[in-house]
Amino acid sequence: MTSRLAALNDRFIQIKKPTRDAVSDTAPVEKTVKDIIANVRERGDAAVREYSAAFDKVELEKFEVSEEERLKAVAELDPQTREDTEFAIANVRAFAEAQLKTILPLEIETLPGLHLGHRVIPIEVVGCYVPGGRYPLLSAPVMTIVPAKVAGCDQVIACLPPNAHPAMIAGCHLSGADRIFRVGGAQAIAAMASGTESIPAVDKIVGPGNAFVNEAKRQVFGQVGIDQLAGPSEIFIVADETGNAAMIATDLLAQAEHDVRTRVGLITTDRKLAEATLVEVERQLQDLSTADVASVAWKDYGEITVCEDEAAMIAYSDYIAAEHLQVHTRDPQATAKKLRNYGSLFIGELASVVYSDKCCGTNHTLPTMAAGRYTSGLWVGSYVKICTHQWLDERGVAAVAPAAVRQSATERLEGHRRAAALRLSPRQFAAD
Repeated sequence: MTSRLAALNDRFIQIKKPTRDAVSDTAPVEKTVKDIIANVRERGDAAVREYSAAFDKVELEKFEVSEEERLKAVAELDPQTREDTEFAIANVRAFAEAQLKTILPLEIETLPGLHLGHRVIPIEVVGCYVPGGRYPLLSAPVMTIVPAKVAGCDQVIACLPPNAHPAMIAGCHLSGADRIFRVGGAQAIAAMASGTESIPAVDKIVGPGNAFVNEAKRQVFGQVGIDQLAGPSEIFIVADETGNAAMIATDLLAQAEHDVRTRVGLITTDRKLAEATLVEVERQLQDLSTADVASVAWKDYGEITVCEDEAAMIAYSDYIAAEHLQVHTRDPQATAKKLRNYGSLFIGELASVVYSDKCCGTNHTLPTMAAGRYTSGLWVGSYVKICTHQWLDERGVAAVAPAAVRQSATERLEGHRRAAALRLSPRQFAAD
């Protein structure tokens, strides 16, 4: 047991414990992915084509989706689905634009003659992995592609499995992808990292995927940037005695239907609510059309924890650092201010995860597996670099050079000392 959890050990009890561990349950895929990356790096398109045939059962002559095919996918999109997709795109774009306005360039004169600053520079080429998944997740391309376009990236590449629903191609097109490729899995990550004859190399790869995609992102990190390593989806709800068991159960199962490895949980100060939620989950599973998935996730990874007081509830939630965290308390705004570790926060009973998942404007690509303790989710800032610069006049040199000369001498770095001294007194340096 970790020290953080051990400190809480006497302050909570679990009404329902998970029976499996989502992290350790990840299949050992490291060797397979390593071979895929090496093969794609060496053989390019030919290797990608072979893996597409082996894993996706699709024989592809060309990977890129043509303009004609893109427009066809959009034309065949159900009118209401297109309207809803464009609604989501507009909301995500508006929020990303507002966020970008908060990321400002900086110029400051910290000492007379010493000018420091930074520029906000869009990443040149971004690769967006768009998962195929159990269902056509129409919001997935919106969340990765739209912020990249708002950030001003020169080129946004989208890769999606060749058997993905045609509506996903339409979503990539409407979101603004510059190029779309029918390539999925670890081979897509390898292709975007190294480049092939058909697929350009990118500078950063974003977007969630299965265990193979996640492992591929881990292995190419350094060669390219990545957004994060995403595990199975998660939702936790913190609630006091005012919580509604039926609503909590509904929200937990809404997330549980994503995947059999989804992690869902309730953290509460009220045992009656905990027990009522347990009963309500089982009742709702009886007529949930996706119960074949949700029931497995609930059985294996669901948990209900009762904490002795609000402080313990907050501490346990911060330990979990859930991807999605809903707040169902008497004063949700006050509770929210006390929470610090989460991917995205949903304050009050009216704020459902599903709104963010689909269309309200915040990004649904979020940290999992407790990564919310140290990082945030995908946002427009993920697509820019904050790069510093400096320039000095003679007054600035006079202010900083003597300290730099002395420190360099102390560190016995003669080249550094000379470079600092040269700017301070060129004629004296020449005489030396």
